[in-house]
Amino acid sequence: MILPEHKEQIHAWRRRRERRSRPELDEQEQERIDTALSWSLRAGEPVRIRLYDPYEERVIVGVVERVDRLLRRVRIADEWVNMGDITGVDDPGE
Repeated sequence: MILPEHKEQIHAWRRRRERRSRPELDEQEQERIDTALSWSLRAGEPVRIRLYDPYEERVIVGVVERVDRLLRRVRIADEWVNMGDITGVDDPGE
């Protein structure tokens, strides 16, 4: 028999243990991301954006609708995404 408090602590411990760290992007990868986002915005072609999440892989596929360089965010698929959370950009067919 497990007390609810103990069960909660076990779940919290597992989540901390499974937490992924934010990847460091080199300058070349950052430039590749910027180029792909700009291309999608100009050409109206969809891209597949991989986002950082501490617990799971998160992906958004769509056409870049707007880029806000001042606030460092991108609007894609009716959602604003922080540019610092983007870990990669691919062609959706890949």
